[in-house]
Amino acid sequence: MTGVYQHSLDAKGRLFIPASLREKLGQSFYVTVSPEHCLSGYPMEKWNRLKEKYEAMSYKDRKKIRSVFSHAAQCDLDAQGRILLPMQLREFAGLKKNVSVVGVGVNIEIWDADEWAKVDREETTPESLAEAFEELDF
Repeated sequence: MTGVYQHSLDAKGRLFIPASLREKLGQSFYVTVSPEHCLSGYPMEKWNRLKEKYEAMSYKDRKKIRSVFSHAAQCDLDAQGRILLPMQLREFAGLKKNVSVVGVGVNIEIWDADEWAKVDREETTPESLAEAFEELDF
């Protein structure tokens, strides 16, 4: 999944998911907290693989990442291509009105638009891009 899309949350906390991302996410997918100040959305297939890895972990290791699962919400697209983001997830990511939906390979990230602009400026530099290209052997 690729691209950055600007959308707004409506008064009920619904967010439009762009058609190009909906195709890859599917009708139903999971959204959860992220190590950054955003949300992560995973297609069902990817989510199920994460769940299998989690189930194979020791209790001690599960404790480290249980919040990823405990804060997860299954989101179903409505007829207009929107999902309802639960309040706890919106609060975690600081989502109020303007939102950036970002495709990041196998999943999406949902950011407050101003926060995403800041992160994007910091990360999209010639130096960081050179490192990324080198890391990917591009």
